[in-house]
Amino acid sequence: MKNYSPAFERNHHPITESLKTALPNRGSVIEIGSGSGEHVSWFSQAFPHLRWQPTDVEKNLSSIAAWIDNPGCTNVASPIALQLGKDNWPNQSYDALICINTVHIVNWECVKSLFIYGAQHLNPGGVFFVYGPYKYKEQDLAPSNEQFDSWLKSHNPESGIRCFEDINQLALNNSLELVNDCAMPSNNHSIWWRKKPD
Repeated sequence: MKNYSPAFERNHHPITESLKTALPNRGSVIEIGSGSGEHVSWFSQAFPHLRWQPTDVEKNLSSIAAWIDNPGCTNVASPIALQLGKDNWPNQSYDALICINTVHIVNWECVKSLFIYGAQHLNPGGVFFVYGPYKYKEQDLAPSNEQFDSWLKSHNPESGIRCFEDINQLALNNSLELVNDCAMPSNNHSIWWRKKPD
């Protein structure tokens, strides 16, 4: 029942280091786009002081459930179905939101939905964390990211590496203040914002 992601093997250690800086000392975290479930299984054990809520589309829930079915994941809730672009978020607020390698996969309307509903479901002072490749208006894309962007668009013209400035504007429009943009291995970035007080 477990699915496996090569990206997890490449990135979970550096992402964990970023999350050590970004995440709160206590509270709850919702993961949007939990995929195979490997990340939330790993993070829940790396951050046992936090409560974790994995989410994804229905077809991925069985793999997530299999990955968190171990004694080290007692702080993880059962995965729930969440489809970006729809208002089907849980009726609950969180102290942090993480979203890994998803923004460049989904279409732009789903990206906007992520920021709109994600911000609404964060407590004041909550952290909004994304990880993946981004482009910047004053910089050329690295050749590997150019190739990746072309590959993404060949499979779905509505996907592709997003512009940081556009993403940051979405965040600002939804009461999120930029905290850090950290360059990561393989031309990725960990970026996080904090929700402004009410």
